[in-house]
Order: sequence, then C-alpha cells, then structure tokens
Amino acid sequence: MEIMYKTTAVSTGGRDGKVEVLKSPLQFELALPMELGGSGKEGANPEQLFAAGYAACFGSAVQHVVRLQKLVLSSVSITAEVGIGRDESGGFALEVTLVLKVSGIDQTTAGALIQEAHQVCPYSKAIRGNIEVSLIAVVE
Repeated sequence: MEIMYKTTAVSTGGRDGKVEVLKSPLQFELALPMELGGSGKEGANPEQLFAAGYAACFGSAVQHVVRLQKLVLSSVSITAEVGIGRDESGGFALEVTLVLKVSGIDQTTAGALIQEAHQVCPYSKAIRGNIEVSLIAVVE
C-alpha cells in the first residue's frame, strides 16, 4: 500500500489522561465513562473519538459511492454509535451501528448505498470480521 497521509496521536494517562494529535488543534482531556467505573469527570473517551472518526470516514465513503453511481441526493447524514462491553472471554469488545439518513432516493437504493459504502470505507475494512457492525438505511 502506498501511504498517502499519516497522522500521530500521543496519549498519556490512558482513559483518564489526555490525548494530543500532533500537528493539529486536537487536544482532549479523557475521562473513563461512569458506566465503566469512571469518576464522572468531564472528558472525551476512545469510543466517542472512534465514533466521530468512523462517522466522518463512512460519510466520505457514501459520497464516493454516490459520485460513482451518479446519484442525486437531497441530504445525507451518518450516525455512528459505538458500544463497548465484555466479550465471552472476559475481555472487552466493541460493536458499531451505522445509520445512513438520506433523502432523494428510495429505500432499496439507500440500502444498496450503505452496503456499498461499507465495502469501500477504510474503517469498515479495518474492523471487518472483528467488530459487529449493524447497517441501517433511513429514507427521510
């Protein structure tokens, strides 16, 4: 693979520390969610950051497929919901639900669009076979 872009993030203190993305304005205080035993302090968490990145990347994958298929859409949004919980081995695992909300096409086309975007999205490719991903297409 020919690398076209690379970025670096540095984390100190784990889930209750901070993270900085070098050469960018992104700097976050992190906080372990109360549901995972956190203190309730304010801060982002890795699942939120993953959801934000996945939603943006998946949105670009949808735009790519829309261009290739020459579709005309009135509106498009992607919602990424990321959950974390214990798996069968006692460790932790993630699950993701991606919701495509779209107008300007019918339900069958929307369903095909989200499936195709899932095939080309780099995040989807990276986690395929390892994280359960549910795809939902909603025509508004």
